Order: sequence, then C-alpha cells, then structure tokens
Amino acid sequence: MRTIHKLVFEDARQMSLNPKSVNLVVTSPPYPLIQMWDKLFSEQNSCIQYALEKEDENATFELMHCELDKVWSALYTALKEGGIACINIGDATRSLGKVFRLYPNHARVLSACTKIGFHVLPGILWQKQSNKPNKFMGSGMLPVGAYPTLEHEHILVLRKGGPRTFKTALEKMNRQKSAFFWEERNIWFSDVWTGLKGDRQDLNHLGLRLRSAAFPFELAYRLINMFSVQGDIVLDPYLGTGTTMLAAMATGRNSIGIEIDPLFKEVIRQRTEGFVNFANDYTQQRIAQHILFAKTRAMGYQNENYHFPVMTKQERKIQFLILQKLTAQDDHFVVDYS
Repeated sequence: MRTIHKLVFEDARQMSLNPKSVNLVVTSPPYPLIQMWDKLFSEQNSCIQYALEKEDENATFELMHCELDKVWSALYTALKEGGIACINIGDATRSLGKVFRLYPNHARVLSACTKIGFHVLPGILWQKQSNKPNKFMGSGMLPVGAYPTLEHEHILVLRKGGPRTFKTALEKMNRQKSAFFWEERNIWFSDVWTGLKGDRQDLNHLGLRLRSAAFPFELAYRLINMFSVQGDIVLDPYLGTGTTMLAAMATGRNSIGIEIDPLFKEVIRQRTEGFVNFANDYTQQRIAQHILFAKTRAMGYQNENYHFPVMTKQERKIQFLILQKLTAQDDHFVVDYS
C-alpha cells in the first residue's frame, strides 16, 4: 500500500481543491484575539489593524472571524458528503483597552459553520493543565475580581450532510481493518481529553517560533483514527509544522497540507527524518497496551490477523499498517507500507 502527502503553500482562504475530494479535516487555526496572531490577521485585512489601534474589541473579534469564515466555507466545499471536520480552537482572554473579558472563539466558529451548512456533532474539551504559579487571573484571593483559569481548548466536530455510508464489500472490509480497540474507544470518545501536551518544536527562525502552536501528535492521531479509514484523504488548511500530515502517514491515510508560510517546508521535512521508526514504534505500543489490557479481563473474540484476544466482533479484522519507506519529493511525500 502507498499513500501520498501533498504540501501546498498558499492562502487557505483561496484553497485550490476539487469539490467533494476530502474525507476528513483536522486543523487548528490562528485564534482571534490571541496576541501572537494579531499581525497575521492584520495582514489579511487592514481593517483589523485599524480596529486594534482603536481598541474596538467587538469589531476586532468579528473582523478576525470573518477571515476564518472564508476557510470554513472552502472546507465545506472540499469535503465529501458524510465528511468530518475537526477544528481545534481555544477561546481568548484579553484586555483590549481597559476591559478584561473572554472572547468565545469556539462559539463564533460553531455559529459560522452552522450557517454554512455543517451539522454540529458532540465535541471534545482538551484539558491543558498548567502548574505555572501565575496562571490564575485577577485579584488573587480577593473575591469578585478573580477569574477562573482558562486551561482547556475545544475540538469542534462537524459533519457535512448525513452519516457516511460504506456500500461495497471492499469499503466494508476496509472499514473493519481500520477499526480501533474497545478500550481505545472508551478513552477517545470521551468528551474530555487529559494528559495530552502541546508539541514544542525547536524552530530556529524567530518568526516561525512565534507562529507555531502545534497541537500534540496524539491529538491528530486519535481524530484521524476516529473519523476516517485507511486510504482516506485528510486535509489540514493550517499545516504549520506538519503534525496532521505526520499522523496521517502513521495511520495509512493520504493527506493534503496547506500552509501560507513556505518557511515551514524545511521544518516539515526535518520532522519526517526518522519518522518511519517513530510511527512503527507508536503502532507497536498500541498493540502492546492492548495485550496488557486483554490480560485483565475475559474477552470473547480473537483478532484474525494477530491472534490476540479482543472484546468485540468489530475488532476481529483490525490490521495495522507498517511503514517501510518515506520518500520526500519536491512538493509531496510518498509512504510505502507492508
């Protein structure tokens, strides 16, 4: 088996993708009203810079989201019927002018995507606990002026149209091969995820470091396994350091990564070095963890490919893909599997 992973350096608001060509979107956009993204948004619309200078909080919030709305519309067009979009976004807290307040980015994205036509499915709270002593906001131990610490982000789950169907015998078999373990289902489909830490990349270029806020590999890895099957096409319109693309490689999916800044190209290439071993170790850890779990309880079925016990009939045909070779081309990567 072989997968293709395309790098496209362009503005996500003008994505040049064929309609109904993508099965899944996994992405994390720049968050409006987070200061590190002010410059990027201002470059996209000069009115945003003007609103920031005037400290017009409501206008700034809405203008920034209007730029994101263009991407959500493009995603809707690119997704196939039954396709899923997973959008990781955090709310913002900020004093713009003299007033401190929360800016509910996740609610604004949900509102826009609903108007476009997406169906909103139950989402996930990614709890990012911090032990920093200055994480608490406001008046310390004095009442009224203290605020709850903001330690979570939202993973919005949206679907285009109704549930995806698998009609042919080949499609149904591929879906069964792409299944996950029963105990993984119990963790992955919980609406609160804990223990996942954001990726920290060693970026030599200052501008890239300021623009990079990569989510964890495990976050993308879970979402791709949960909402796609082997051989699908996964899109990330804000590719950044390439985490979604790497997770797609590890799970036997094709991918398209769109990134506005071509300086990330070398970073992504560097991350693919040694990735074959990393991905295969990740798969072996999943299998090892399952075997340990299977020793703790009685299981009534057996996996046909590996002959270890499994909990349900749906796990009998699970088949993991082992990466053999990852080849870098000028504008894409090729991954071969056994």
